[in-house]
Amino acid sequence: MKFRNLTLAAIIIPLCLVAAGCATGGMFVAGNLTDVQLQKGNYKILARGVMGEATAGYLLGVSMPMGMTTNTFAVARVDGTGMLYKEAMDNLWKNFESAHGSAEGKKLALINVHYDSEALNLFFYTQPRVIVRADVVEFTE
Repeated sequence: MKFRNLTLAAIIIPLCLVAAGCATGGMFVAGNLTDVQLQKGNYKILARGVMGEATAGYLLGVSMPMGMTTNTFAVARVDGTGMLYKEAMDNLWKNFESAHGSAEGKKLALINVHYDSEALNLFFYTQPRVIVRADVVEFTE
């Protein structure tokens, strides 16, 4: 009977730790009411395929990437901030500025934005990754 109680405790305690641990979910859904007329020729494409990415590391968990969403259930985050979509967009703009100069004061917009996610799931460690890719246009009028 003692062996059965110890086995049950060995199963229930880790499950409780995982259930009480970190649970993050992410999805970038944006909507705006800006009406931009791209057919008038009032823009030029400054950059194509600019990318930004972000990762985070977690102990005792699992990450589930599903297209443009990522969900992670884990006990503790050990790397990154967990704000993968924000970090990926920040990195996209840093990559753009390193190749094309400052974006400050320019009339820029991201078009053809794509979000991808993937995950590395090991027994004790999981690492979700978000990649954002877009083209950058500048308006001339």
